[in-house]
Amino acid sequence: MNTTTNAVRLGLRRGLREYRHALTSYDQFFNLFTSVGFLVVLLFQRSSSLAGTSLSLAAATLPSMIGMMVAFGGLVGPAGQLSVNREDGTLLRAKAVPHGMLGYLVGRITQTSLDTVTALLIILVPGAFLVEGLSGAGVGGWLLLVLTIVVGLLATLPWGAVAGSLAKSPQGAMGYTMLPIMPVVAISGIFYPITALPGWVQGIAQLFPVYWMGLGTRSALLPDSAVTAELYGSWRHWETFGVLGLWAVVGFVVAPGILRRMARRESGSDMEHRRQAAMQRGV
Repeated sequence: MNTTTNAVRLGLRRGLREYRHALTSYDQFFNLFTSVGFLVVLLFQRSSSLAGTSLSLAAATLPSMIGMMVAFGGLVGPAGQLSVNREDGTLLRAKAVPHGMLGYLVGRITQTSLDTVTALLIILVPGAFLVEGLSGAGVGGWLLLVLTIVVGLLATLPWGAVAGSLAKSPQGAMGYTMLPIMPVVAISGIFYPITALPGWVQGIAQLFPVYWMGLGTRSALLPDSAVTAELYGSWRHWETFGVLGLWAVVGFVVAPGILRRMARRESGSDMEHRRQAAMQRGV
């Protein structure tokens, strides 16, 4: 087994181990709390209908929430973890061993993906019983949902890593990710059809992956009649995977160089400075 393959294998094992540890951490309680909040939103939307259809607004919102949560998981998760690991010395230790950064990145991707899937299940399973109107997606629909989630993660994970490498603290990482993503979510048709927004806002929303992830998950889980509420009356599968694929390709081209440059600049003195700053913030 060559060193690269071994690094990938160790990264997978590390990601699985950290995921199992995270199952009993505060993060899972946060996921549960967030999911309960989303379910409350769905309860309020059950009495409203999606414009032009007999489908409830809640039925359209649930798949959209899944797309939004994929975007949050792919952006916020890696950014926060990377910035924390810069403070506690994990990155410095990874840098010191052959292919350590590769193993570290594989571990981060593995844990983040599993964390995101867990959060999705927490809302999807009870939501499917709570919300009426979701058609039997069938094998094709579930495969489309899985494909959308996978491509959505690929489109966002590298950008989350970039945000984490640029941030000087975990608080900064949250600012780099949460501040931009919240207004994007607001205009991406997650909680209300995007067709209700002005045309120029629709154009801006379609530049970002959040809208396309929501569209992809809706196309997988909603009946064909719901397409009348979408732009151009189409699910636009080719455009969905084209835009998400473009974000993924550009991200994986840009991110490695930024991460390598960040890793080269890591030093024991920098880590100690960040550790002291973290201790002061905790006082």
